[in-house]
Amino acid sequence: MFEMKWLWQNLKGDRTRYILALFLSVAGSSLMIVNPYISQRIVDTFIAGDNALQNMTQERGLLIVLCLSMVGFTLLRSGLAYLTTMLYERSSQNMMYRIRIYLYNKILGQDMHYYDRNRTGDLMTKMTGDLDMVRHSMAWIIKTIIESLTIFVAAVVYFFVIDAELTLWLLILAPPIFIIAYIFAKRVRPMYVDLRERLSQLNTITQENIAGNRVIKAFAREEFEVEKFTDKNVNYSKANKTAALVWLDYFPYLETLAQAFYVILVLAGGLFVMNGRISFGEFAAFSSLLWAVSNPMRNIGIIINDVQRFMASTTKIIEVYYSQPSITNEHRALEMRRFEGRITFDHVTFKYDKAIVLDDISFTVEPGETIAIMGSTGSGKTTLVNLIPRFYDVAKGRVLIDGLDVSKLELDELRGNIGVATQDVLLFSDTIEGNISYGNPDLPEEEAITYAQLASAHDFITKMSEGYDTIVGERGIGLSGGQKQRIALSRAMAVRRPILILDDTTSAVDLETEEHIQKSLRELDYPCTKIIIAQRVSTTAQADRILILDGGRLVEQGTHAELLEKRGYYYDVFMLQNEGIERKVTTHGKE
Repeated sequence: MFEMKWLWQNLKGDRTRYILALFLSVAGSSLMIVNPYISQRIVDTFIAGDNALQNMTQERGLLIVLCLSMVGFTLLRSGLAYLTTMLYERSSQNMMYRIRIYLYNKILGQDMHYYDRNRTGDLMTKMTGDLDMVRHSMAWIIKTIIESLTIFVAAVVYFFVIDAELTLWLLILAPPIFIIAYIFAKRVRPMYVDLRERLSQLNTITQENIAGNRVIKAFAREEFEVEKFTDKNVNYSKANKTAALVWLDYFPYLETLAQAFYVILVLAGGLFVMNGRISFGEFAAFSSLLWAVSNPMRNIGIIINDVQRFMASTTKIIEVYYSQPSITNEHRALEMRRFEGRITFDHVTFKYDKAIVLDDISFTVEPGETIAIMGSTGSGKTTLVNLIPRFYDVAKGRVLIDGLDVSKLELDELRGNIGVATQDVLLFSDTIEGNISYGNPDLPEEEAITYAQLASAHDFITKMSEGYDTIVGERGIGLSGGQKQRIALSRAMAVRRPILILDDTTSAVDLETEEHIQKSLRELDYPCTKIIIAQRVSTTAQADRILILDGGRLVEQGTHAELLEKRGYYYDVFMLQNEGIERKVTTHGKE
């Protein structure tokens, strides 16, 4: 029942409607035995009975009433079927709406570890195909099961009332049918689990190829990606066919047994009629209602198919539904305070999958200070700044802001005091102004322009077709790398937070633009502690202090002049970059 608990929770507001639909399904299905009973009365009274001719003359009014009753009950069943379907659809659609909102909030509230472990395509499959399968199950599969079971039970009870021995002869076929259905269910269950995983892989490939289409074209790998997609598509298609066609291995047996009901009825029922054990009308009732026994048996495989699909989808949705992030945001209503901006790393160690990424890092950043972080690729620079807004939790030590451990702070308050421009620039499919004001939707247009000017973005924005109202493509497609970085920097500055983290946000701009940005950062009109990851000495030279990371350890720190005197990593980078500049100037002069 664990699988059904969360469904019941999300039926809140529609539970009465859904329960009413279940009762109406039972009631409407139970009415299926009424017309066969009326048919039995008509046959025994007016067609095959001993006094049939006399009754036809004397009881004509009864015949009319019985015929009109058949018409009336048929219309009643049709009306109930329509109402029941509407109730199932309304309640299941509302349930799906609530679950989708809940799952989206759940995914959005997960920590970074969750996104590291889960593929985007898999999450999209859970939010679309799996969720729709659950809705289909609640609206149609359960309806089919309830109605089939009710009709079967009602028919069997009615048959026992007419003649118990003939009913037992018919039900002798039930055990082998159920055994076959059990074997089929046991065999097909893992197939649908595998099918669900292959669909997830197919969606992941599709999402990655669409998102990375420029890289694919740049390396002329379209044919390779098409082959890779085709391979996943073929695997999914084969698994789908295998799961669908496995039913054919069992269908002949079930169909044969279902048809055998009619053979038994003709042989045993005919014999009972000739012996006078049952009347011709009762035989006709058996004959007209036998489908209520044979059809559920015949359709049991289709029902099992759908149930197994439902279980496979439910298992995947539950993984999201009951997942709990290790870093939680309670969204408590707090009076937002503005931090001073003092940041302390107190013997911080961070591990990722048992691999040490940061090892015993300690330093303090004073309010208003500008700190630059340098280091080789993989030295832990981005990981270090990700610990400040608590995207990840430390393995040992503490990260403190204004003397408070970030693990003790409400995330809304913590992150509400930090502006971030990430290394991987993401712009939304919105206007340029909308992207700049993303962190502050009430930002006046003139202020958005001001921060664009500070980030040296205003000039290229005004040259675009619709200026600040220009819609940028998905992930900022249509803009150069430097242009995207400058819009992202504008967005980070526009929130006016006391802590500003810039992760290599000027790597794609020219030196003149970088100098303008550095000047703007130094002259911000609000107090701000700045943490800047950079690889250019031209970026780090003006920082109050420079931290050098190597292999996850803090190996050097000091001012630009102090680090040059130490003749370590920073000195080597300085000499390499300056030699490169001199060489370019010399070469240009010779040309």
